Amino acid sequence: MNSKLRNQLVATPYTIWMIGFIIIPLLFVVYYGLTNDANLFTLDNVISFFNPIHLKSFVQAFKLAFISTLICIILAYPIALIFRNSKTKKTSFVVYIFILPMWMNGLLRIYAWLTLIEKRGVINIILTALRLPNINIVNTETAIILGMVYDFLPFMILPLYNALIKINDDTLNGARDLGANELQVFTRVIFPLSIPGMVSGITMVFIPSLTTVAISYMLGGGLFLLIGNVIEQEFLTTSNWHLGSGLSLVLIIFIFIVMGITNKFTDKDEESNLI
Repeated sequence: MNSKLRNQLVATPYTIWMIGFIIIPLLFVVYYGLTNDANLFTLDNVISFFNPIHLKSFVQAFKLAFISTLICIILAYPIALIFRNSKTKKTSFVVYIFILPMWMNGLLRIYAWLTLIEKRGVINIILTALRLPNINIVNTETAIILGMVYDFLPFMILPLYNALIKINDDTLNGARDLGANELQVFTRVIFPLSIPGMVSGITMVFIPSLTTVAISYMLGGGLFLLIGNVIEQEFLTTSNWHLGSGLSLVLIIFIFIVMGITNKFTDKDEESNLI
């Protein structure tokens, strides 16, 4: 058996899975999004995305996703840099601490935060015992952002860490030998070379944050209808699959555009690094 045939056989299960769980469902979304109840072609479902209510939910989701992604960058970069400078291996216990939450059910993690920050939660019980003012962030945008950051922070740390450990120590020492101070080494060598990892992290954090449903519903108390919640309601509550699919189509197109921009940015940065 030649290597080409062997590779095809190995890829067969994945191909079947991709067709059954990605391509076919996506075709159904396209079909329902571009048809009405009479199964006639229409663009009304897609155009309804720009309805003020739907557009407002998208803008709010975009804002919260942007803030969450920015906070993840601010928190993840120093952590990844510390890992890199301490020569922490990928298999070390410290890295596993950040990976471990990703193995747990997402709903359980959100429930844990809800137990901590609710009005009679663990944090307020401790604050009351210490005679300190209680916090009241549950059912607010702050709680949603907190949940997003907690859920998606590992997806920012790991790509950044993988990019930073690829930077050769000889490159950094060469910059220092040429007279660069530590700030210049970071701004002119470390940071530019870590941009591909940062871009990957932004993609892996921003897109799930933009489309989240459970976090905004549970930590926001159902008071904030983000675009993901609107689409969920169209499918599960109003049973309007055509409108839900139309909104999903616009969101998918937007996500593809974001991914195309980030990939192009990463490619250009890698080319400049090679030069």
